[in-house]
Amino acid sequence: MINLDFSQRVVIDSSKQEWVASPMAGVWRKPLAREDAERGHATSIVRYEPGASFSAHDHPLGEEILVLEGTFSDETGDYKAGTYFRNPEGFRHAPFSEEGCVILVKLHQFQTDDDKHVVIDTKTTPWSPGNGGLQVMSLHQFGTEQVALVKWPAGERFQPHTHMGGEEIYVISGEFIDEQGRYPAGTWIRSPHLSRHNPYVEEETVIWVKVGHLPV
Repeated sequence: MINLDFSQRVVIDSSKQEWVASPMAGVWRKPLAREDAERGHATSIVRYEPGASFSAHDHPLGEEILVLEGTFSDETGDYKAGTYFRNPEGFRHAPFSEEGCVILVKLHQFQTDDDKHVVIDTKTTPWSPGNGGLQVMSLHQFGTEQVALVKWPAGERFQPHTHMGGEEIYVISGEFIDEQGRYPAGTWIRSPHLSRHNPYVEEETVIWVKVGHLPV
């Protein structure tokens, strides 16, 4: 098991991790949190070499993906960088990538009864105004869980706040900062229920963020 104590804060700069081979040739991983090697709860950065493929499989308790680079494909279509999608339990596919791709993947983490299939092209979806100068793009909401992209303009500061049900962040671009450190692009942060911080940025920064989904 890797990083499954949800009462602990975890910070990983994935750019400094080594790639680990998966069971399929040409598919590599950087594990961030994992219950077991090939089943159960997992959060990973996954890289497909050009032409690599994965055997057909389904997703107990769902699959959530953000395409970071390249084009990820399966029988349902081609998903370019910036695509966010959720495949609920019962969805089965055989993914591949002709040109190669890098994706953020979360497995076996859907809330009970969350069975919505979601596909969003974040490159074409408009931003909505958030608090202060923030811009927000809502990606999914179910029960207590909310998922969004947040764009921070250079120099933006957010008020100190507490995370009910925890918070998870992946820094897509720029550098995210709080009183505990500086987090460049590629950093994954998971903060537990009732954790608190006062974040800010110095340069324009885009993060993927999920809140309200961790044990309370």
